[in-house]
Amino acid sequence: MDIYWLEQTEADVPAENDWFSSGEETRLSQLRFAKRRADWRLGRWTAKRALAVWLDIPAHPLALAQIEIRPASTGAPEVFIANQPASVSLSLSHREGRAVCAVAPAGAELGCDLELIEPRSDAFISDYFTGEEQTLVAQASAADRPRLLALLWSAKESALKALRTGLRLDTRRVIVSPIVAFDLQGWSALGVRCADGRVFRGWWQQAGSFVRTLVATPPPNPPIRLILPDYVPNMAVLCA
Repeated sequence: MDIYWLEQTEADVPAENDWFSSGEETRLSQLRFAKRRADWRLGRWTAKRALAVWLDIPAHPLALAQIEIRPASTGAPEVFIANQPASVSLSLSHREGRAVCAVAPAGAELGCDLELIEPRSDAFISDYFTGEEQTLVAQASAADRPRLLALLWSAKESALKALRTGLRLDTRRVIVSPIVAFDLQGWSALGVRCADGRVFRGWWQQAGSFVRTLVATPPPNPPIRLILPDYVPNMAVLCA
């Protein structure tokens, strides 16, 4: 199965909100804190740009405003086009002014995550990682440990999103295995075993101080980066 991904930063997001639906404008107005508003706008922008390419929708505000990402009862994102459910699977993550989005065919169990490589405490490791994962960490060199921890945590988050539970489920109920020593198209493979017997296959990639992970069922091919067309603001459309 092919999955596609896109990453954007706060610098990519337009200042205007004319690419929001009316429901999204209402939701934005209810967010009290500036950082939460910025993260939410970034996530919606990244998702809409990715979905517009996937669904062959023009890259201008009037068209993007027809795309709406709504939370399901589980909190997982669901896509609507002109108030109708869209035939696509979507996952979102953001961290430190960056957002990543993954899209796949409808029916796929899909999760993606973006994590910063940073020091983590022994208490964090004992609280959130299985014994098997703690052994992997203990065997890693001091230099490799922060990246491995970011990878394990990110893959857990991706799997929990694919399960549509998020962090409501104990993170020790999913066990991550970075299973290969080869690199394909910039991505390396991983696997996640769930306590209920399900298995996700996926991929991980380091980009500077960040780790990206994507997991899915059916097993995905190496992720394909989406190429964006130029964005056409409403003013440009009016002046054309």
